[in-house]
Amino acid sequence: MSPVSRRALVIGGLGAAGAVGAVGAGAALMTAGEAAAPFSDAVPFHGPQQAGIVTPAQDRLHFVAFDVVTKDRERLIKLLKDWTAAATRMTAGQDAGEVGAVAGIPEAPPDDTGEAIGLPPSALTLTIGFGPTLFRTADGRDRFGLAARQPSALTALPRFTGDTLDAGLSDGDIAIQACANDPQVAVHAIRNLARIGMGVVSVRWSQLGFGRTSSTSTGQATPRNLFGFKDGTRNLKAEQEDLLREHLWVQPGDGPDWMNGGSYLVTRKIRMLIETWDRSPLAEQEAIVGRHKGNGAPIGLADEFDEPDLTSVGDDGEPIMPRVAHVRLAHPDTNNGARMLRRGYNFVDGSDGLGRLNAGLFFIAYQRDPAKAFIPVQRSLAAQDELNEYIRHVSSGLFACPPGVTGAGDFWGSGLFA
Repeated sequence: MSPVSRRALVIGGLGAAGAVGAVGAGAALMTAGEAAAPFSDAVPFHGPQQAGIVTPAQDRLHFVAFDVVTKDRERLIKLLKDWTAAATRMTAGQDAGEVGAVAGIPEAPPDDTGEAIGLPPSALTLTIGFGPTLFRTADGRDRFGLAARQPSALTALPRFTGDTLDAGLSDGDIAIQACANDPQVAVHAIRNLARIGMGVVSVRWSQLGFGRTSSTSTGQATPRNLFGFKDGTRNLKAEQEDLLREHLWVQPGDGPDWMNGGSYLVTRKIRMLIETWDRSPLAEQEAIVGRHKGNGAPIGLADEFDEPDLTSVGDDGEPIMPRVAHVRLAHPDTNNGARMLRRGYNFVDGSDGLGRLNAGLFFIAYQRDPAKAFIPVQRSLAAQDELNEYIRHVSSGLFACPPGVTGAGDFWGSGLFA
């Protein structure tokens, strides 16, 4: 059966009356013009780099880390091929399987779970990464003959000062990032990839996110984090190709050839103690961050995109930009030029049982080499950043994201397993 759109599947397979029952009366009342809209916001799956890295950051996230439970290398390769086929379909607005949610025989489980019936692609992107333990387990086992192909840059992140990491929410053999402008589309994608992977992988941990906390394109406004400050003003942008080549994409000679054109992904779940922060004076908040809360301008300047002044001093002899302000400590000039492409998300995971919101930032950063980017920057922040009084790092992960899938005969990780 040739792939068809989710919307065409339900209307063609059930008829108009069935479509009303499956997706609601609103979907049945769409005009012809509206029916053509779902494919207008599809992000191409194939390309030299994986989508979801420099793609303009979408509004919603579902991130998942898997443990590989099979010992069979061929089963793992088959899963990666099956995942690639499903990802290709879902990012184009189609069902995960070739048959779909409702067109199969009644006696068999459908090959799509169906909650995205009638929904457009919503700019869905799916990005895969491989963790250090896929190459060699913590006890040294090389399960799939991959140990010799592990990049030197892909080693477990060090423990930083102040870390309160939960091992059950950290690391993993394989990670998949689903970003979309509709949370149901992102959840549908991860749910179906987990379903397809049953018996080969198991979910280790996952995270939902909303309200992107960085812009990855010059056409996007800078968003705000849950502390109320603009976040990611100085982030790398998709249009800065020279900077991306220098700081984001793995270059020939950096490591094994299968990673050329790829990138390294760092995740950190950062709990924000927002009730404590909310009781802090505005002036103190701004001094800690190093930006004015209203317009996002660096301390002492007028515009959000003004270059922070790290050298001038005030009448009191103290630097205009406080010595331990987050902006100063994270700035490339204080970290040997280190830069990353960030595309994190806010999260609220209910309450903690003590009347406080379990909320914060799910930090995501892509870079050419973590040892030259994230690790030195985080060491500086962990040692000096006054924001540490208001945050807790509770999970951590590092993954090698290979280059993109080039066409129908290619699949996620093909270079690694070649």
